[in-house]
Amino acid sequence: MPDIVHVTYGQTGESTKIDTMGMREMQQRAYEARDAQYLLLKAPPASGKSRALMFIALDKLLKQGLKKVIVAVPEKSIGGSFDNTNLTSHGFFADWAVSPSFNLCTPGGDKSKVAAFQRFLASDERVLICTHATLRFAFEATQDSDYNNVLLAIDEFHHVSVDAESRLGELLRSIMDKSSAHIVAMTGSYFRGDSVPILTPEDEARFTKVTYNYYEQLNGYTFLKSLGIGYHFYQGRYTSAIRDVLDTDKKTILHIPSVQSGESTKDKYREVDAVLDGIGEVVRQDPLTGVIFVKRKSDGKEIKVADLVHDTQVERDKIVDYLRKIKSSDDMDLIIALGMAKEGFDWSFCEHALTVGYRGSLTEIIQIIGRCTRDSSNKSHAQFTNLIAQPDATDDLVKLSVNNMLKAITCSLLMEQVLAPNFNFKTKRSDDEEQEPGTIRIKGFKEPSTARVKQIIESDLNDLKAVILQDDTMVKALPGNVDPEVINKVMIPKIIRIKYPELTDTEVEELRQYVVVDSVIKNSEIKETGDRRFIRMAGQFVNIDDLHIDLIDSINPFQKAFEILSKSVTSHVLKIIQETIEATRIQMTEEEALLLWPKVKTFFRVHGKEPALTALDPLERRLADALIFIKAQRRAQGV
Repeated sequence: MPDIVHVTYGQTGESTKIDTMGMREMQQRAYEARDAQYLLLKAPPASGKSRALMFIALDKLLKQGLKKVIVAVPEKSIGGSFDNTNLTSHGFFADWAVSPSFNLCTPGGDKSKVAAFQRFLASDERVLICTHATLRFAFEATQDSDYNNVLLAIDEFHHVSVDAESRLGELLRSIMDKSSAHIVAMTGSYFRGDSVPILTPEDEARFTKVTYNYYEQLNGYTFLKSLGIGYHFYQGRYTSAIRDVLDTDKKTILHIPSVQSGESTKDKYREVDAVLDGIGEVVRQDPLTGVIFVKRKSDGKEIKVADLVHDTQVERDKIVDYLRKIKSSDDMDLIIALGMAKEGFDWSFCEHALTVGYRGSLTEIIQIIGRCTRDSSNKSHAQFTNLIAQPDATDDLVKLSVNNMLKAITCSLLMEQVLAPNFNFKTKRSDDEEQEPGTIRIKGFKEPSTARVKQIIESDLNDLKAVILQDDTMVKALPGNVDPEVINKVMIPKIIRIKYPELTDTEVEELRQYVVVDSVIKNSEIKETGDRRFIRMAGQFVNIDDLHIDLIDSINPFQKAFEILSKSVTSHVLKIIQETIEATRIQMTEEEALLLWPKVKTFFRVHGKEPALTALDPLERRLADALIFIKAQRRAQGV
């Protein structure tokens, strides 16, 4: 199947430029907010959040009077992102240093590290690195007051939840309410993939937010030009089908399915062995690093493989340590993982993120895509591929599976949605007002009247648009199904009120207008002729000077996204799903199909359409069976 989304970047180089203090564009923006007690940093994978935290933390330690820094990461492998780092050689006023005694992302159980955590709080040491689990256990053994004058940094903040069962969320709220601690929360996606919010609106409002979006990061790269997102279906076991999409000439991270999923064979070790056997012959495994050397069947070339699936702690630690120290694209070719290497895992040379199974979580997809979207001289294109089990015609969960896939594709559409230039919108009060660069003035537009609305626009707009795009009623409101004015003035305000229940009606209306205007402009074509700009709306170009909110309210704000959804999913992808389901039901031999093929062509020539499975005529239905059978055979043969 072709890519559902293919995005090309501008390659301005801006997001990787270093200033006189050694900071990249996103890090500069985060550092400007360093005085905030509660800071929420939302930036894509690979944008440099770990180093941004180092700059902020050192300022709080050396200039703001805080005594300690605790950095909590979701898993041990991510702890390497916060290792000792020389910052002064690039112009910063201090280096980042972590004592080996208080880097708790090392072998051993989390409960056994609580004593080390308590020693740290009582010591003169300033920095501790631990996992979320260690932090949770340590919190039970400490007092809220122990976190006074401490900076608590939580990486991959979307693991927090307002759910009463979320111990991480509970400790965060307790520390915020009962201590003078500062908080830096960092995440590459502010979604959990379920209906439970990360923070309550009241707690969220206490955070100063810094947002750096995909467009700013990826458009500012030096080497990476494009990103492709594709979905491929398979029959049987994925360990056989994966050979069709695994290209070992590309640096790849392969995520095999969870053992609880339907795609899993329930034996993850044999799955790894099957993948290796599909590549070629295992020659040896380095006893010091754990790297597996495999001789490819195709040309005899030896490729290097990292196995992060096997649970033996000693072997896992060897290969994780090796991966942390990789300096060249020649050091690794393929990483096979299960739950690891999704969040915070840094392998900048990765070109292809290949994942098996349905991914219903927006967060998980963005994190996996982020493994291959780091800028690196060895690649100009990054690819995310989801290998999906072809639905079983007799499975009662077919609808659920298809729905999960649609959520994943909606995420892909969101990726394209945020990969668009940013504009500022202001009220147009007179015809002789000068248009500022990057600013569009609109008659009747209500600018933010409160700090809360301004904060949402500046920090949460893409999150809000994602919620709108994923809403079931909005997905059903495809072009032509619901009047655009109903979408704009009824459906979108309702979603805004659910997400931000504390907003007044006036604030909801201001936010609604901004969402609609922003989405219409970014989904439209802007053309410059001399010193005048035009925007294509409803099939014709409109002078931007003549734009007004009433005109925009008559346009479906997500038209382009819905068109992609309609063309790429409803009529194409779902047709393939339907046909593959039907193909499993059809009882037909190849001989019968070949015999009926001339009649299928005649039917199309006479009627101008393919024979339908729903036809009343049994002969037409059988011709439709033959057509589906032949298409399935061709797909199986790669034709």
